[in-house]
Amino acid sequence: MKKLSVIGQQMRSRYEIGAAGFERGVSLLERRYTPLGRFSPGPFEGWSFLWQPALLGFFALCAIVAGASFTNSPFKLNMTNTWFFGEPAVGAGSMGSQTKLLLSIVLVYGGLVLLMRVWLRLSEVMKNHPGSPIKQLWKILALWSVPMIIAPPLFSRDVFSYAAQGEMTSYHLSPYILGPFSLGSSPYVAPVDPLWGNAPAPYGPLFLWIDGTITRITHHNHLATVVGLRLLEVAAVALMAYALPLLARAMGRSAGEAFVLGALNPLVLLTLIGGAHNDALMAAFLTLGIAKAMQKKPLWGFFFCACAAAIKAPAALGMVYVAWTCVSPYVSKRERLRPFLYAGAIGAFVLGVSTWMAGFGFGWVKNLLSNGTVRSWAAPATGVGMAITSVSHGLGVSVSETSILSVTRTLGLMLAVALCLWLLLNANRRGWVRSLGVSLLLLVVLGPVVQPWYLVWGIVLLATSYVGREHFWILAFSITAPFLGLPGGRALLDGLIHVNPLLTALVLALMAGALLLPMGRWTQWSWPEVESRQVADVS
Repeated sequence: MKKLSVIGQQMRSRYEIGAAGFERGVSLLERRYTPLGRFSPGPFEGWSFLWQPALLGFFALCAIVAGASFTNSPFKLNMTNTWFFGEPAVGAGSMGSQTKLLLSIVLVYGGLVLLMRVWLRLSEVMKNHPGSPIKQLWKILALWSVPMIIAPPLFSRDVFSYAAQGEMTSYHLSPYILGPFSLGSSPYVAPVDPLWGNAPAPYGPLFLWIDGTITRITHHNHLATVVGLRLLEVAAVALMAYALPLLARAMGRSAGEAFVLGALNPLVLLTLIGGAHNDALMAAFLTLGIAKAMQKKPLWGFFFCACAAAIKAPAALGMVYVAWTCVSPYVSKRERLRPFLYAGAIGAFVLGVSTWMAGFGFGWVKNLLSNGTVRSWAAPATGVGMAITSVSHGLGVSVSETSILSVTRTLGLMLAVALCLWLLLNANRRGWVRSLGVSLLLLVVLGPVVQPWYLVWGIVLLATSYVGREHFWILAFSITAPFLGLPGGRALLDGLIHVNPLLTALVLALMAGALLLPMGRWTQWSWPEVESRQVADVS
């Protein structure tokens, strides 16, 4: 054990050295080669500037929606009758001109870059200057949400799978046994990604009940069901935005900073609202449950965490943390056990009632790893397995990729479980909300599949509890994850080579503008004043 402790300390020391050097390099490059370097540092002048990042972010999101709304945009499903605009006409087989495709890609990528810049600087201002007005931040959230509410489902087709599963639920076809293709020629079937056409649902019974209820309310209209699911996730983001300041204040942290890091996070806007993923509902209930637990209301904490687990199972980890930490570590074993009995009883009640309402039993439990059919380099456990297979084939060794992946993915999950257990046992020393946030991120990163929206599970909790360099990693995950698997990059490069030189120059100018556009004097407050002067002197 002592040797393992020494090895752990050495690894930690090397990580700190490497991460600190990386942070300093990023900061120096940003000050030297972006418009931030044009401003001389000065004292903070109050919050009247918030309208500037609000409008800049809104403009960036409008550019994303405009680019994604072209009929040949690669960022949405191009199929008739799947949204109100931007879809091809019935019978149209052409993908449109190369110019329109290029413009679509530039608008989306340019909008993403500008949005990341605005949010990153606003987050840093919040970190350095506590006391921001929550009402103003709510207005920004409302403004930034509008483009995502009217946009077609972006970057993912999962919402169409949800709609099909809701239709199945309304007709008492079990989504835990059958896939959406069991609906036959229903209009709900065509937009579903074929990868999930015959896959059973891994979602909890509470979500299936809500999903089926939306389908019945919309009278089985496919497009209205998709809109209903989008509005459900908007309401979930609003609930999460309400819970974040509660949790931050209960922990003695800045409510404004937590709101910006969590609710205004690009991942939340782009994937939870734009993509209409049910992770918004899970994260909202989980955040509210942890906030109630921090307010010394553990029974309500158990209830809301159980509701989150009835949407997606990983949220059950929140119940474990609340039960483990709501009593002193020095009490008797009997007293230590009591919160777990309460958690088990409340969890059984919530899951039992929601299972009864949905009417399909506990089949979702065995489907939790059904998304393991996706093979992506973004997941380290999967990427390592794919790399081993490629190297083996290159050396002339015949191995089964499926077998290798089963080993690497199992090892990844075992490592995640071991690290989560260590974090739980040390939760009182480290801060239990922080440990829970890190645990959820570890379950995602070391799991078989990494989807950008999964990262929100841990980020919203770390937004109120991070320590030290974890703030950097929140920012890093949030501004890079939306680009994971994003289509259009190859088409952009091909377009720059083959289209008219004048159009190429225009495209490059638009991209450069998104990267270098001066955003206003307020950005100087995203660095501490002393640090800003030091960096300016180096320049």
